Amino acid sequence: MNIALIGATGFVGAAVLDELLQRGHQVTALARQPAKLAARDRLTVVAADVQDSAQVAQAIEGQDALVSAFNPGWSNPDLYAQFQNGSRAILAGAKRAGLQRVLVVGGAGSLYVAPGVQLVDTPAFKDHVPPNIVPGAQAARDLLTALRGETALDWVFLSPPAGLKPGARSGRYRVGAEELLMDGEQPAGITVADLAVAIVDEIEAPKHHRQRFTVAS
Repeated sequence: MNIALIGATGFVGAAVLDELLQRGHQVTALARQPAKLAARDRLTVVAADVQDSAQVAQAIEGQDALVSAFNPGWSNPDLYAQFQNGSRAILAGAKRAGLQRVLVVGGAGSLYVAPGVQLVDTPAFKDHVPPNIVPGAQAARDLLTALRGETALDWVFLSPPAGLKPGARSGRYRVGAEELLMDGEQPAGITVADLAVAIVDEIEAPKHHRQRFTVAS
């Protein structure tokens, strides 16, 4: 397949890029600084600012699907606004390019820990997560809320589990829906390599349409 990828220089996006290329897909990576991505077989790097929907549309035209692991940076002082603006531009660009399938990598903060209670709103989240992370978690939650009313795109929103870490690729994971997955009494986790496996599996054989899902080891 021809897959467009946003965020290929980030923690999740780099793992997704590796997984896509290992499976033989042609990848077009959008980057503000293309030099950050080394030349690789089946990889095309396009200079594009994802805050500009026209640039996004031009870069992804003709692709089969788009994976967005967009994050303006955890240390960005305007993280919430830039995450929202960039996400809206990415979705608008997909529509403008006539692209249907869009997979958005969101956060665990929007997962439910009790009826009507999302992780990002709990005291435990705010007490244990660095303050600079909270606006990004809130922005991802609000993006999911907006996506639920989106009918023009065949979107899917993938929330990682609470524990996302470096580690080896096992190729195994379990799938959940709206609730935070647990490992006994503790929140479950997954390696970024296995999260990438779940992302590319969903691109190759879609099982979720206009909905959110989550995965964990």
